This record gives sequence, structure tokens and C-alpha cells, in this order.
Amino acid sequence: MAFSLSTVSSPKIFLPSDGFLRSPSQTRLRPFFARPVPGPKTWFSSKPISISTGFHRRQPVKMAAATGSKQLTVFETEEELAVSLAKYTAEISDKFTRERGAFTVVLSGGSLIKALRKLTEAPYLESVEWSKWHVFWVDERVVKLDHPDSNYKLALDGFLSKVPIPPNQIYAINDTLPPEGAAEDYEARLKQLVWDRVIKVVPTSGLPRFDLMLLGMGPDGHVASLFPGHPLLKETQKWVTHITDSPKPPPERITFTFPVINASAYVAMVVTGSGKAGAVHKALSGGENTGYTDRLPVEMVELEQGEFTWFTDKAAVSMLNEKDTGL
Repeated sequence: MAFSLSTVSSPKIFLPSDGFLRSPSQTRLRPFFARPVPGPKTWFSSKPISISTGFHRRQPVKMAAATGSKQLTVFETEEELAVSLAKYTAEISDKFTRERGAFTVVLSGGSLIKALRKLTEAPYLESVEWSKWHVFWVDERVVKLDHPDSNYKLALDGFLSKVPIPPNQIYAINDTLPPEGAAEDYEARLKQLVWDRVIKVVPTSGLPRFDLMLLGMGPDGHVASLFPGHPLLKETQKWVTHITDSPKPPPERITFTFPVINASAYVAMVVTGSGKAGAVHKALSGGENTGYTDRLPVEMVELEQGEFTWFTDKAAVSMLNEKDTGL
């Protein structure tokens, strides 16, 4: 099943006669940085995923459920999505900077960077403790950092240059190395930061536990540089690996592996547009899979102990129906 977790992290819930779990109106989610505003209910399905529509409103961030949780949020417009994503990111940043004096956040490329634009505006530009941020990339193209294909350049131009994060806390790849060497170097730097206690570690596995990964998804369901049917989907030993035959140009890249992605405390999957509706439908419809070649990479993001939230617009979920979502 697309969602195989056993529990949902949610408010107090009631079980109506139709068998689907829904939250009562008094448990609607409220924002941390804004006053309550009128909005629709949040529904909880009998599957381990919660669904909300319209403008998303969140409680202050709490610790993730021990077995992980998944939530789908659907917005009327991309603008509303960007507003909510900024609140969500700022809440999690505040949580970890207060708890341990650092916040480790992992970026991807594509349209995600545009979706983060509200963080560069008031109130977040002044209220977020940017000096505590440590920024990484879930994948990167093996090109020069000033190349148009570079995820670093995309993030720098659209986001990082507009907020006061210390430059030595932004961890770009070594662009002088070939793909294999760049992946090995990036993994070595992560291990040093674990040793330095900048990045937390999962005690049972020794894997790095990033506070937040902000991810996107391609129309084919790929995440990071992990593509459908590719052997790298089965990589379990390395934290960071390389690919030289990416089906999407440029072909040479480095990427985090699924064990690292799935060790995260929080993951936001930001997906918009009708071009991704087919992959969203497969990922959320709960169809059976018979092996890794049948699963989209996005379906393989299954947090061990964390909270996974989809941020989508109506176009991205246009192929879903009530049966798919459990509403």
C-alpha cells in the first residue's frame, strides 16, 4: 500500500458511522505565526494519512510520532501554498533552534525554491534565527556552482542570497570533483558534522537525522536524483551516492539515498501542477506494489520516525477521488 504506517499523529478524533475518521471542528489546526482565520475542516481518513483542503492552518510543531505520520494538504492557489510552507518551515526552525541551538534543513531544486519565497519577507526575515541554519542539498548536478543547471545556484539566486545565513553553514558540493568523488566528499562532510554534533544521528542506525527536508517530485515520481526503476533505489549502505546516467539532464549528479531521506524528522513534499497529477494519484491511491520496479520513488519516502506532509494544489490532486483519499 502507498501508506503502510500504523498510526496517524492527529488531534482527538471520533469515528462516525461511515467508518472514516474526521476531526471535530474544535480541533482544527491553528497557525503559530498568525491569528486564527476562518477555514474548512481537517479530515482524517481510516488510512494512515490525514487530508485537509483550502488554506492550511497548523498547530505549533510538536515532536513527530514514534511511528511516523503522513498528511496531505491541498491549497486553492500556489500563493496560499507558499504562505503556509513559510509558516511550516519557520515553526520547525524555531522548534529546533530552541531545543538544540541549530537547524539542519535540506533543499532540493526545481520549483521548490520559488515556493520558499515568503521566508524572505516579513515577518520571517526578521523573526527566523537564520544564524542557526545549516543548509544542505538532497541532490545536486555535478556542474560548476555558477552553472545554470546547479541546484546551489538556483537556491542562491532565489532564496539564500536574500536571508542572512552564514556562508560557512551552506554546504555546497565540491564542484572540482567528478561525480563519484563529489559524492564521497559530501558524505565525508556529513559524517564530520555528525561528529561535530551539528547533525543529529539516529542511535539505532547511525544515520544522520536532518531536522527538515524540503523536497519536490518530478512528473515521473522521482525524488532527489532517485529515478523510477534505477538500481540506486536499492542502495542501502551509502549516505550519498552518484549517478552518471540520469534520465533527466544533466546525467551526472550526486544524491542522498533513501535510508538518509527516511531518517529525517520532518519532510515536506511540495508538488504543484497538473503535469504531476498522475504520479500523485499513484502515490496516494494505495495500489499494491510487487517490487521496487513497480514503486515510484516518491512512494519509497517512508519515514521511520518522522512527519511527512504533502503540500499540493488542486491541479496536482486532480486525478484523486474520494476512494483514493478515504474522505
